[in-house]
Amino acid sequence: MDRKERKQGVLLLHGLARTARSMSPLAKFLGHHGYQVVNQGYPSTRAPIEQLAAPAVGEGFAQLASLGAESMHVVTHSMGGILLRSALHKSRPAELGRVVMLSPPNQGSELVDALARFRWFCMIFGPAGCQLNTKREGLPQQLGPVDFSLGIIIGDRPAMGLKYFFPGPNDGKVSVERAQVAGMRDFLVLPCGHSMIMRKKNVQQQILHFLEKERFQRE
Repeated sequence: MDRKERKQGVLLLHGLARTARSMSPLAKFLGHHGYQVVNQGYPSTRAPIEQLAAPAVGEGFAQLASLGAESMHVVTHSMGGILLRSALHKSRPAELGRVVMLSPPNQGSELVDALARFRWFCMIFGPAGCQLNTKREGLPQQLGPVDFSLGIIIGDRPAMGLKYFFPGPNDGKVSVERAQVAGMRDFLVLPCGHSMIMRKKNVQQQILHFLEKERFQRE
């Protein structure tokens, strides 16, 4: 069957301390372009990533299957990308399609390095948030290269004050360098910040382009 004739589904995974509502505009955009969309929520601050990953990702894929999706793509924001990598490290559906990660801390975040030592940080962001450090023993560093079709988009416009936690270009939460991971198919830096990247029209268009062409669009 031709790819265009197959029923396409997209699983959305939000980031740390957010809810599925943060991905609702993107869900609407992708639905308008003919995709079956499951906008999966999960309690991001209540447990370690390994405990959150299998139920959230597994349930999301199961819902896509129930909708008849023959190809299952994924779009993640921030920690959602690490959640997906953790889940796929153990199990993946044969129907897995293309993946787009927005601002993922694929090699951890220097901001977590600086703040996780404070009790208030761990109280607010939970055990999962404290796992997103850049240390060798941190979870992102343990997951290894990716072996699926992955495109990554990150911004380089940090909120005031947050840029000083990073040695180079960053979006205020994740550095451009540490968003990358070995095995990725394409990588794109756009002029935006971390928190609302999924709502930007140019980002949404780039997501759509990668899902269709397996590459980002460049002038």
